[in-house]
Formats: sequence, C-alpha cells, structure tokens
Amino acid sequence: MGIINELERLMADAKNNVNLRNSLIAASRQDDPMKKFCDICLSNGYEIYLGELFAYGQDMSDSKLRSVNGGGVNAIEGWDDTFILIVTQLENMAE
Repeated sequence: MGIINELERLMADAKNNVNLRNSLIAASRQDDPMKKFCDICLSNGYEIYLGELFAYGQDMSDSKLRSVNGGGVNAIEGWDDTFILIVTQLENMAE
C-alpha cells in the first residue's frame, strides 16, 4: 500500500479508536514528533515510515509551488506542513 492509502486507513481507524488517536496526538508533542508518530503507526500495523511521510509532505509542497506561474521559490505563508494538518485533523476528531 502507498502512503496515501495507509494514511486514509489510519485516519478512518483513529476516528473510531480513541486510544490510537490520543497516542498519535501525544506523539506530536514529543521530541522528534514525526518519528514518534511513525513508530506508533508501525507498531499498530500501519506502514507509514518517516521518510515516506516527509517525502509526501514535500511532494505536496512542491506541487503547490509548481502550480504558481513560473514556479515559486519560497513556500507561501499559510501553506501548512502536512504533518501538522494530519495532527490537526486528529485533534478535531476528538471534539
């Protein structure tokens, strides 16, 4: 499975599994949060690796920059980090 499918599966499961969701949210507040997040994913059977998660976020950012006429040189303020968006979505599930 690719990173997108694994993230979709993770998010669907986290919506119904409070312990998983809380573990992932707590990981985001640790030192090296992306590594902790991926460690929890892997220990729960989701093939989400640090390098893939980082690359996925970078690919999304690069695509946004390429969509600007002539290509952007710097990230545009307000284009959030993919990991932060994932964590925010998890936090919003708890509300």
